[in-house]
Amino acid sequence: MTAEILLATLLVLFLIDTPIAVAIGAASVAAIALPGDFPLQMVIQRLFSGTDSFHLLAVPLFMFAGTIMEAGGISRRLIDFATALVGWLPGGMAAVAVVSAMFFAGISGSAAADTAAVGSILIPAMKKSGYRSDFAAAVQASGGSIGIVIPPSIPMIVFGFLTGASVGRLFTAGILPGLLIGLSLIAVSSLISRRQGYGAQAPFSAAEVLRTGRRALLALGAPVIILGGILSGIFTATESAAVAVVYGLVVGVGVYRRIALRDLPGLFIAGSITAAIVMFIIACASVFSWIAAIEEIPSRMAAGLLALTDNRLLLLLSVNLVLLIAGTFVETTAALILLVPMIVALLPELGIDLIHLGVIVVTNLAIGMLTPPMGICLVVSSSISGDRLAAICRRIVPFLLVLLVDLAIITYWPPLTMLLVGVLR
Repeated sequence: MTAEILLATLLVLFLIDTPIAVAIGAASVAAIALPGDFPLQMVIQRLFSGTDSFHLLAVPLFMFAGTIMEAGGISRRLIDFATALVGWLPGGMAAVAVVSAMFFAGISGSAAADTAAVGSILIPAMKKSGYRSDFAAAVQASGGSIGIVIPPSIPMIVFGFLTGASVGRLFTAGILPGLLIGLSLIAVSSLISRRQGYGAQAPFSAAEVLRTGRRALLALGAPVIILGGILSGIFTATESAAVAVVYGLVVGVGVYRRIALRDLPGLFIAGSITAAIVMFIIACASVFSWIAAIEEIPSRMAAGLLALTDNRLLLLLSVNLVLLIAGTFVETTAALILLVPMIVALLPELGIDLIHLGVIVVTNLAIGMLTPPMGICLVVSSSISGDRLAAICRRIVPFLLVLLVDLAIITYWPPLTMLLVGVLR
């Protein structure tokens, strides 16, 4: 009875467009209160214990690091360097949008922050250069989705928290898939740009690459320090997030001098608000997942999938379909907490490593960030470009198709994901 109340209430609240965190929390309270099997004080206890984790401390810290580095002028220097690297391609600014997003992904861990930081500069610049506004927004949204695949990645941290998987190994596993996605998006954006007659941004110049590379050296140092420190074992993922915050403050305040001391309170508040939204979802979802575990909902759902087929390849396809549908309608963090227990229950039948599974899950949810109604990258790009969401959705289709091909490669060719994990073990 409890499981039926939980799922039915959640479905109704989703249908009436209740905010994700409120819907999950209210469904959990209803499932506890109506049968009366547990005291309501358990809700408060689970809300607290669900976020009382050293690993999850990395979530607000990486978000704050992204806020600081955007304000500190780092994104502008990364864009200049990306322009020197790939601006000579057909539709050079579209390629620059993707490469810049890949660079910033190594800092923020958030697709929304990635899209906003780079898009606020490049979408207006692309429009001024004659690119269609909806195409510029679609390119930037697709590039921003890489933000949770290329490490550091907040969803990977949440996956590690839920499953006990090593966050450092998850980060390592995300490097090659992230590069694959980035290169494929550059290819499709260049192909479309050639057909639309969008020219190169600038001819290739090795001198310009060196000049902009020197200017961006400190900006590029952030992902090197973050990933290098984790992979070398100098510090954990959470400690690396704290290092990223300090590094961003030193560079933004002391070196680039784009951040004044009087700006810091506003940046703290902005970062705290963004982090609070995610942490509130995690807190509410932890109550939901606790009830689901008691009622054995994940194992029952896993058994339902196994009843359909026991073929490993078809099971992997089924998992991808479930995640793609969930990513379309459910916020990324909530989708992780709601679905990962079910998917991990299938791990023996899937026949893959837990780290590989984590990258598959995160890649699916990255694609979900490009599909309405919960496509946060689309929403951010739309707000910057001023286009209607429907117009951008039409332009995003080629990018979604190439991402689905990338997802199939990541799913069915484990060496792409696991090669660096084995090398750096």
